[in-house]
Amino acid sequence: MSAGISIVDPLADSRWDDLLERHPLASVFHSRGWLEALKRTYGYEPMVLTTTGRGPLANGLALCRVSTWMSRRLVSLPFSDHCDPLVDRPDDLSAVLAFLAGEIEKKRWSSLELRPRHVAPGGLSEGAYYYLHTLDLARPVDRIFKTFHRSSIQQTVRRAEREGLSYEAGRSEALLSSFYGLLRLTRRRHGLPPQPLAWFRNLTACLGDRVSIHIAAKNGQPIASVLTLSFKRTMVYKYGGSDTRYHSLGGTPFLLWRAIQEAKAQGMEEMDLGRSDLDQPGLVAFKDHLGATRMTLTYYTCPKRRRGTAQGSPLSRAARRVFARLPDGALDLAGRLLFKHLG
Repeated sequence: MSAGISIVDPLADSRWDDLLERHPLASVFHSRGWLEALKRTYGYEPMVLTTTGRGPLANGLALCRVSTWMSRRLVSLPFSDHCDPLVDRPDDLSAVLAFLAGEIEKKRWSSLELRPRHVAPGGLSEGAYYYLHTLDLARPVDRIFKTFHRSSIQQTVRRAEREGLSYEAGRSEALLSSFYGLLRLTRRRHGLPPQPLAWFRNLTACLGDRVSIHIAAKNGQPIASVLTLSFKRTMVYKYGGSDTRYHSLGGTPFLLWRAIQEAKAQGMEEMDLGRSDLDQPGLVAFKDHLGATRMTLTYYTCPKRRRGTAQGSPLSRAARRVFARLPDGALDLAGRLLFKHLG
């Protein structure tokens, strides 16, 4: 404890779970299961900063220490599309951020990054920008379908149904294997390694029935996959993969439509379609065509970080060409070695 700030272990202190149940901005990315999966897979140490001493937590800012030979950073939270500070009073948030600024200087952390969806933290510099798409599920399911783009989504879903695509959802090792194979194909197309398989195994182990793997297949051949996370009244479309040889069959729109129907049946009120890079016009348009609402996500940093991306640099382009040509085993190894440093 320092300067009125307490540090809480969210994996051991049940008061964190109680705060998540009460707070309207809590998401699956705040949850104990997500934090435990981060720790098991990447060794990140989660912590929560709060102005509460004893008694029920009145607030909390979840962070992970990302400490590798490449950098020592504080991130809220790694691999999370967004993670709001669960702090309602501006004075309390200012106190937490002032404490963190002192910690960065005292313990020589290279940076702090916050990834809020709703709460803009004062005193930090704007860093990266992304789009976030969300779909309102409070409407009748037939009305949701009518808001889909007629040709690129509605007709594609109907074609998938005419083609007799099969659908299966769950968390079995067989489904995980099919999902990961399709994820690898997709990451390779983009010249990137896949996330470690252990990450997905840990997600299913730590989040349990909050994780669902959805697979579309044609004549027994998996052609598209989606992994969703659920928390309270929100389902999150977090990961996906597909085989380009079967794109004309509409596997991914078909899967998302089935996931939306399942979310409605479970009483969900929102489908979070995840973040998109600003330079991914195809992905952005696809989510727009689902009738989703688009907003800009702004990440905040301390100290100020130069804006922009290295994706278009010659080194980045060369790395993508190498990754695209690696055999599966080497590509998977690259993911296991690199992702811990990315956070």
